[in-house]
Amino acid sequence: MNKITVKDGTEIYYKDWGTGQPLVFHHGWPLSSDDWDGQLMFFLNQGYRVIAADRRGHGRSSQTATGHDMDTYVADAIELADHLDLQNAVHIGHSTGGGVAIRYAARADKSRIAKVVLISAVTPFMLQTPTNPDGVPMSVFDEIREGTATNRAQYFQDFTLPFYGYNRAGAQVKQAVRDNWWRQGMNGGANAHYFGIKAFSESDFTNDLKSVDIPVLVLHGEDDQIVPFSVGGARAIKLLQHGKLISYPGFPHGMPVTEAATINADLLAFIQS
Repeated sequence: MNKITVKDGTEIYYKDWGTGQPLVFHHGWPLSSDDWDGQLMFFLNQGYRVIAADRRGHGRSSQTATGHDMDTYVADAIELADHLDLQNAVHIGHSTGGGVAIRYAARADKSRIAKVVLISAVTPFMLQTPTNPDGVPMSVFDEIREGTATNRAQYFQDFTLPFYGYNRAGAQVKQAVRDNWWRQGMNGGANAHYFGIKAFSESDFTNDLKSVDIPVLVLHGEDDQIVPFSVGGARAIKLLQHGKLISYPGFPHGMPVTEAATINADLLAFIQS
């Protein structure tokens, strides 16, 4: 397996397939690089080099006791890009991975990144506060913490329903999709998932979004039950210098899986533009 050891000794597992312009995929909570299978295979067959890592504590990377915060996630991503000497890469992040992608773009060597894509992303800031009254209440994240800490296997199984919109009337539920989400989640560390909730809910990406001066595509489902469109994409687009927004009526949070053909086509058009 491909792994690098970052400066604190953590081993980060990654996939690196193909040649051509590199596309780097950052996964969401509490998943792994396997969540990008539909994109990795599509873009590999389009002639791109595709790279996806398991975030620390997730998937096949080390189940560390520390470092489950956004700045460390980004530092790990910078070390991986430097190790692979990526140039002119497009960084694509889903959910929590969107936060990693935009902060990477704000902090990394500018020669290494050409464009960013935010899909169902937690940007700019999820938590409801006095200065962010339209955000998601802390009670929601406390409930996720409680389920993750005390009944993770069942909680993760239940979480797949709103994640993929499978709780909506008329939804065509695919049990294998639910099982694959659960498999990825249970391969990671409970502590990484628990502390990662704070990372995705309380990190403020406002300044990252404002500072990035390269093209950024924002994709968000209008029926996202995990990161509501009004909290995520609808606000993120207003902060970008060179942003483009595509919103999708009825699409769920997990739309890269459930609506892969549509998402892949829009990604390809943006990458080639």
